[in-house]
Amino acid sequence: MQLSHLDGSGNAHMVDVGAKAVTSRMAVAQAEIIMQPETFELLCRGALPKGDVFSCARIAGIMAAKRTFELIPMCHPLPIDAVSIEFETEAPTCVRIRATLRCDWKTGIEMEALTAASVAALTVYDMCKAVDRGMVIQNICLLEKAGGKSGHFVRRMEKNE
Repeated sequence: MQLSHLDGSGNAHMVDVGAKAVTSRMAVAQAEIIMQPETFELLCRGALPKGDVFSCARIAGIMAAKRTFELIPMCHPLPIDAVSIEFETEAPTCVRIRATLRCDWKTGIEMEALTAASVAALTVYDMCKAVDRGMVIQNICLLEKAGGKSGHFVRRMEKNE
């Protein structure tokens, strides 16, 4: 297996996608943030000092998805058709963030989904840190992707993920 972002001499380069066909692409990524039960309860009640955490984190995730190519050096700018950021609360301490993205383009949208989930989690941290600096962001991973030459991928979740 050869890494596509390295040329024959081992130098990093941006992959030329000019000749690739446009296909429908989809990616789903997640991130989790673990917090103290007291913080979780304040978050679920909407009682944190900085305001509506989930709305702010959703907007941050959407914005991050659209700017991924400016953050990850070898990413192409993509014509993103849809971004969805969803939050699942799992008492007493876990918030799971799921980012789902779609586009019709020549290259995948996985990095945008991973970036969206990560930045949404960072925003939850930022909005909650006044009451809990010990939060942990974990399990950032690609859950599913479809489209393109490599086909459909679905992550098999382990019991501890």
